[in-house]
Amino acid sequence: MNTMNTSFAPDLNSALGRAITFIWHEADLLDRKDYAAWGALWSADGHYVIPIDPDSTDYAAQLNYAYDDARMRQLRIERFQSGYSMSTADAARTVRTVSRFTLAGTDGDVLEVRSAQLLAAYKRGALSQFAAELSHRIRLLPDGGAVLEQKVVRLINSHDALNALGFLL
Repeated sequence: MNTMNTSFAPDLNSALGRAITFIWHEADLLDRKDYAAWGALWSADGHYVIPIDPDSTDYAAQLNYAYDDARMRQLRIERFQSGYSMSTADAARTVRTVSRFTLAGTDGDVLEVRSAQLLAAYKRGALSQFAAELSHRIRLLPDGGAVLEQKVVRLINSHDALNALGFLL
């Protein structure tokens, strides 16, 4: 007898459902290369992190592929929009699939949500795939909105030689 519930669907009005909707929206903005709108999702003191060490938690004290505060995110967005960055010249087309959402913790109106991401990137006739564990710390606002306080992208192959990671945001 199969007792697994196969009818799971998030309640999009619940706190976790709102966070999942926010994460899907963020992925869509990145795939559409709408970096200005992506930048507007962030709190002023938020951090975007791609650690090299998959077990790292002290990002400020570790070497990372990315450790962006508001200033660094804005500079990255400006490079992407300028057309002068190597990562934006002939930019890859991307498709992100984000799933397997788990509520990892709450602190008042802040939720930490873990998920899995598969990213396919197509550039110059080559298809590349990246898999990562994601962690989003999202502050839900009383008006129904949300802001991103932290996003950590833990690539499953982060110890390998990786190049052209700019589009991972």
